[in-house]
Amino acid sequence: MLPCLLGALCTAGAALAAPAPDDAATVAALDTRFQAAVKANDADTIDAILADDHILVTGRGHTFNRDDEISDARQKSTVYEHQEEEAGTQKVRVYGDTAVVTALLWIKGVRDGKPIDYRLWFSDMYVRTPKGWKYAFGMASLPLPKA
Repeated sequence: MLPCLLGALCTAGAALAAPAPDDAATVAALDTRFQAAVKANDADTIDAILADDHILVTGRGHTFNRDDEISDARQKSTVYEHQEEEAGTQKVRVYGDTAVVTALLWIKGVRDGKPIDYRLWFSDMYVRTPKGWKYAFGMASLPLPKA
């Protein structure tokens, strides 16, 4: 009786953890919206998307938390010409209540008065919460060598 009961609980738990068919599309659109918010220095949208314990780690080993990212947008220390994922590079993988977005990002603009123009790979991890998907963790590569 116990193995049957445990099996039923495991099967029910697996069904609850299965991603909805549109989770990948939802997270893809949310990450694209987040990149657009960064480009526009839209602190309110960035605030709405980031998880409370959000952290971003760059290829140079710098870390930024939720408050850092919102503050950076409000200060407009970077004015973007480009802050978009390269078309066709975004891939979303959903694992229950966690989703990982990987894409090639083109960043071009002026940061602290200095021009910037580079591409990098990133992975953004989203988690499903009672308030919807939230961006919890990001990791960016070093800027890629110029082609």
